[in-house]
Parts: sequence; C-alpha cells; structure tokens
Amino acid sequence: MSKQFNLISLGCPRNLADSELIISRLVNKGFVFSNNDSSRIVFVNTCGFIDQAKKESIEAILDLLELKKSKKIDKLIVFGCLVQRYARELIGALKGVDAFMGVLSLDEKRVSTRCFLTPSHYGYVKICEGCNNNCSYCAIPKIKGRLKSRKKESIVSQVRALNRTGLKELILIGQDTTSYGVDFKKDYNLASLLREIYRAGKNISWIRLLYLHPEYINNSLIEEIANNPKVCKYIDLPIQHINDRILRKMNRPNNRLGIEKLIGKIRRRIKNVAIRTSLIVGFPGESKSEFKELLAFVRDMKFEKLGVFIYSREENTLAYAIKPQVEARIKKERFAKIMQLQQGISAELNKEFVSKNVKVLIDEIGSSYFLARTQYDAPDIDGNVFIKTNKKLQTGDFVSCKIVDSYEYDLLGEY
Repeated sequence: MSKQFNLISLGCPRNLADSELIISRLVNKGFVFSNNDSSRIVFVNTCGFIDQAKKESIEAILDLLELKKSKKIDKLIVFGCLVQRYARELIGALKGVDAFMGVLSLDEKRVSTRCFLTPSHYGYVKICEGCNNNCSYCAIPKIKGRLKSRKKESIVSQVRALNRTGLKELILIGQDTTSYGVDFKKDYNLASLLREIYRAGKNISWIRLLYLHPEYINNSLIEEIANNPKVCKYIDLPIQHINDRILRKMNRPNNRLGIEKLIGKIRRRIKNVAIRTSLIVGFPGESKSEFKELLAFVRDMKFEKLGVFIYSREENTLAYAIKPQVEARIKKERFAKIMQLQQGISAELNKEFVSKNVKVLIDEIGSSYFLARTQYDAPDIDGNVFIKTNKKLQTGDFVSCKIVDSYEYDLLGEY
C-alpha cells in the first residue's frame, strides 16, 4: 500500500497545531505527506465546536467517502473534536471510515521533523489544552477536559527548534492561554513563559498571543506585553457580551465595570495597542435593550478588531436549556448590525495609518501585489497590507512600507 498521505485540517489554529504534530509523527515513521489528490490515505482533523463547524466537518467526510467509493483513495481516518464529542453517532453513521480517533493528548511533542501547514515563516505552538471556565454556551470542557499546561521545558525546546528553521512569527495558542500554568507551581505563568521564549527564540521577531481570557489578564502580563520587544502589541480579548445579566447567564466571571477597567488599563499601559475582541449575539434571553447596550458599547469602545459569533445551541451545555431561545432571524439581524457598525469603525481607525511608515511581514507574493501583515493582524483572522513595489521581496521578509490608502479592513502600502 502507498505510504503517501494527505491531511485536511478543519477548524481553529489549535487544530492546525495538532494536525502538524500528526503529520510529523507519520513522516518520522516513513510516510510521505502530500497535500494533493494523488494521496491514497487521507486524514481529517474535525471541529465539533458549533453547528457550522460540525456541518463543515461532516460534509468534508462525506465528500471523501464518495472518493473512497470510486477507488480514488484507499483509507480514510477521521479524528479530532467532532469524534471526541460524537464518536458513537459517527461510527454508526459513517460506515466507510477506516478509523476514528478523538483529540490528541497534550504530550511533549518530541518529533525530529517539523511539518508546517502554515507558510514556513510563521507557526503555532500550543502551550495548554482544555479549559476550567465552564462558560454556559461552550462544549470545549466536555471535549477537551480541564486545563492542562505543557511543561515550560517542552515549550522552550520546541521554540528553539523552530528558531533554527528561520521562523519569524511565533503564535502561542490554547483554549485559555492566560491560565497557562495554574495547574503547576506558582512561578509557572504566561508572563514568565514569554521571558523564556524571548531568550530561546533569538531569530524570532514577533511573538503573538491568542485567546486571552479577560478575567486572568493581570498586571505582570500587561507589563510583559508592554515591555517585551518581541511580543506583538495585539491583545486578543474575547469578552462575549457586556450586559451584566447576560454575562452571568453565560457563566462568565467578568462584569461590565471590570471589562471597562481592564480595557482602559491595557490602552494606558501598552503603547499603540490593538485590541481584538469576540462577541456572541442571540444568547438565550438576550432582549432588545441588552443587545442595544452591546451595540452602544461597541460604538463607544472602538475596538481595533472585532469578530461576532451567532449563538449556537449546543447539547450538554448549561445554556442549552435556557429559555427563551432567540429566533434565528433575530440572531442574524443582530449579527449584521454589529458587523456593519464595526466595518465603519475599522475604516475610520485604518485611516490613521495613511502616510505613516509601518513594519510589515510579507506573507504571499502575488502577481501585482505583495500580501503582508502588521503586528496588529493575526494570520487568517484580521486584515492585510497590499504592497506595491518593484523590489524583489520574499515571504518572511520584514519591510517598512508607507501606507498610501486604507479600506474597511485592509491597507495599501508602497515600498
């Protein structure tokens, strides 16, 4: 049987990190990774977080089963969050799948070969898995279990290995990265980890943090982000809502006053910081006035980056039984209103970059433009800088370009 395989990674960057680990393990065992249609063995890393992600995973599996029926592939292996959550149902319904596996355990990741599914100049490192927060809308604790941090030595060893590959941007991820180390001794925390990574990644220019729970951002972490020259001045701060009643129903430990104080502190202490937040609209029982409060808060706060999720009713979560559920039509309307508002805010904020010189990282080489990002933009999440130049540039290059125009989410630069 052919040892050539492909792997389709669905869902978030945390899944991507797991997929890279699976690829690395298989390559070390003599298999050959090839992301094209000639591969006879296909792995699918699934997402089971919300309805839309589940549908995407099921559709991908069904498409691959059709290829297997027509003898275009020999083996289909399905793993990840969807399997962890619905193993019995999937095994009963998808008879053509050769093997099902759940989520990976958080191990030492001791592999001799590093395989990237991202461009080679940036990569994700998972520092913890699982979550202790038990937000009422979220199934992650049921899928991943309680928070478990990777040992600092394991992370630093991986950073050193990535540093040798020429990595330019390191992105730290986990379900709740701010809680890193709470399951270890007292001096295990995200701020101290950042200092270790700074020393280990001498050639790495940017360290980016994703998924920072607002409740656990303390003064030492804020100061480390402010003063560490490699840490991007980019705070990924999912607040989910601002109304106190809704936050209690969500089982979030924050309230409006605490969130406002934290945002104010971040903006005072971290120069030129960009804050990204995520919100949920249509949570069960969300009234018109509570949504208007959220809308007004977004208008006043002027977040540099913002994402919105439509509430997904997930079985075996506390919010599943909360009544009344908001109609689908109303949820979509609320989603559209916030996105329209944020589009205008983002356009106004982007105008402030025009005529300024900005350091960017080149991600792609196009036919007429180079595609790049500032430190304020996470890959595949935020905006881009389109650069016009006659000079020869390579992916992974850092350049300082002059911003000449701006759009709702993107910038136009010259170099």
